[in-house]
Amino acid sequence: MSWNESGNGKDPWKRDGDKPADLDQIVQNWQRRLSALLGGGGGGRGGQGSGGGIFLLVLLVGAWLLTGFYRIDEAERGVVQRFGAYTETTMPGLHWHIPFPIESVDKVNANAVDNYAYSTEMLTADEQYVFIDMVVQYRRTDPVKYSFEVVEPELTLQDVTESALREVVGTSELEALIAARRDEIATRTQDALQSTLDSYGAGLTVTSISLETVNYPSAVQSAVDDAQKARNDSERYVLEADAYARDIVPKAEGEAARVLEDARAYRDRVIADAEGEAARFEALLIEYQKAPEVTRERLYIDAIEEVYGRSNKVFLDSSGSGNLLYLPVDQLMRQGVRQAPIDVNRSADSPTPQQPRTDIRIEPVDPRERRVRD
Repeated sequence: MSWNESGNGKDPWKRDGDKPADLDQIVQNWQRRLSALLGGGGGGRGGQGSGGGIFLLVLLVGAWLLTGFYRIDEAERGVVQRFGAYTETTMPGLHWHIPFPIESVDKVNANAVDNYAYSTEMLTADEQYVFIDMVVQYRRTDPVKYSFEVVEPELTLQDVTESALREVVGTSELEALIAARRDEIATRTQDALQSTLDSYGAGLTVTSISLETVNYPSAVQSAVDDAQKARNDSERYVLEADAYARDIVPKAEGEAARVLEDARAYRDRVIADAEGEAARFEALLIEYQKAPEVTRERLYIDAIEEVYGRSNKVFLDSSGSGNLLYLPVDQLMRQGVRQAPIDVNRSADSPTPQQPRTDIRIEPVDPRERRVRD
């Protein structure tokens, strides 16, 4: 049967045989007990109120002091500040400081490696557009500087990263950044970034910089491809021209040297021939002075023999005999032979010497020329 059920006759707010307890009376009883514990005299109602206030004050002070306990993990460092000024750095473990607002503690994780991604587009030294995407990893190695020297260390790190990267990219050409000196971008950027952070006293240490992308922006990729193709064609043409020059110049130099040597040889030959002709003429002059008639006749015969020896003709002496002489002109022309001068006084059965020739002409022979053949 429940307490409030009719017919029970019991009140749940009072004990059997007692009157209902008053709430104020219960509070006063507790105050008296606390006052007795704290050594306060138990007088009237005013004494009870004073003791209760002291108890509450002590309770609040105890709770406030308990807020001064804090724990530093293994990877952390505690930066204690008193009214905003640095006091000490606490190591891992359980510590206590004067609670807020007198002292406060900033917990800085000095061992954790954080990272952030950074992407940008900028101009190179040769005024080319390049897109760079990289990841910067860093640690908070100096908790005191990290907490006091810079207002927003992470934001400062991002600004300094952009400045250092622009310094590296702005002093390098695009071809070197994409191909030859790609690996140097991260190293040079990290050195410049760390130097600037140290000068600021940011308390940060950059552990590494990882390049994800170093390439042309997608908006200008087609134009860059055309420019690259033109550059490659230009280099190819230059190489072909160099190869042609290396091939033709030695040949021209050799040909020039050969022409010079031929000219020198011709000069020497002409000089030697002239000197020989002069010596022969001088010797002939001496003989001519000794016997002019004989020498003149001999010179005439030699000259006529030389002239007729180079002539492609057949001479017939028409005044010597009336015999008909048959010459196979068509066969002589077909065989390309040269007919020697024929004397009509010679028998038709006697063999006729033949010499190679290219032309045959039959002309009457002056009787005065017979003495040359005789």
